[in-house]
Amino acid sequence: MARWIPGVCLVLLLAACAPRGVITLMPAAAEVAVTRAVFVGTTRAVEPGPDGFGAARGGVARYGRYDIAIPPLREPGGVVWPRPGTTPDPAREFVTVAARPFADAAAFRRELGTALAALPAGRRDAVVYIHGYNTRYAEGIYRLAQLAQDYDLPGVPVHFAWPSAGKPLVYAYDRDSALIARDGLEALLAEVASARPDRIIVVAHSLGSAVAMETLRQLAIGGRRDVLDRIGGVVLISPDLDVDVFRAQADRIGRLPRPFFIFTSQRDRALAISALLTGQSERLGTLADVGALSDYEVTVLDVSAFSSGIGHFALGDSPALIRLLSVLGDVSAAFDRDPRARPGLLPGTILTVRRATRIILFPFETLAENAG
Repeated sequence: MARWIPGVCLVLLLAACAPRGVITLMPAAAEVAVTRAVFVGTTRAVEPGPDGFGAARGGVARYGRYDIAIPPLREPGGVVWPRPGTTPDPAREFVTVAARPFADAAAFRRELGTALAALPAGRRDAVVYIHGYNTRYAEGIYRLAQLAQDYDLPGVPVHFAWPSAGKPLVYAYDRDSALIARDGLEALLAEVASARPDRIIVVAHSLGSAVAMETLRQLAIGGRRDVLDRIGGVVLISPDLDVDVFRAQADRIGRLPRPFFIFTSQRDRALAISALLTGQSERLGTLADVGALSDYEVTVLDVSAFSSGIGHFALGDSPALIRLLSVLGDVSAAFDRDPRARPGLLPGTILTVRRATRIILFPFETLAENAG
């Protein structure tokens, strides 16, 4: 066991030293940056501070909208926070142009419906993002704005901010909070469905995947077809889930929403620690044998070649992967109504076992070398 202790310490040290995000209001940023509106539902407790919400479990769902300024002088991938004690530079750093709470769920639903109706036909989707472990309130909102911009996501971004402690050493608290958050996400999805989007696309990262799958299971048990039938796709990014638990959840859900994508990496050090803590060899986000999912119509995309550092969010952090997916247009294809629109054009090694498909993606440089 002592062999993995240095790796654990390194990952925790990197997580602890990374700069943390807060809501930084700067209305003037709208003059130099493109803004992205992000709707938010949260079950975090209200607390003093720039974010307004902390790590405590609030229980009562609250709703808001944030207009995030996307800095024009940046490379795709990641979020750059303003440095403490300095004047923010909206040309290079993410800031908030406006933040507005809604009085109640009805007000949230009305404004979301208005935002959806303003979009062209065929793009009136709601993309609901569920953040992962060790995430503070502001960080999930800014991350969704970054993903929406870098991938030119169709529709309206909606963020579910469940009460993560936002500290790398309190994983158990986050695991329990993820279970408590199921009702909150169910309520948010019901409100989003009532706003009548063409489709709801569920995108979850890390431990947020557990929240998403448990909530889909809960909707199925409760017979909420009005919500489930509007879910037109699921994307799990580095899911921190036991593979057997995922299978049990999928069995209870029944027919999974399609398309259903799972992004994995063999170089995800955060999930390697999670596996060790649970006494296992792997998590769903590090799964190498697609045969374990052969009963389910899912597509597993292995992005190990794009993972660096901790390697827990290549889909958002890797400029090379963002360019690859954006150039090929397969993000848009992933949201196509036709379930046969699988990412068949994605370059890489493809393996299909019954109903499941695994694609190992490569950078452009690797493809060129192999072709030569």
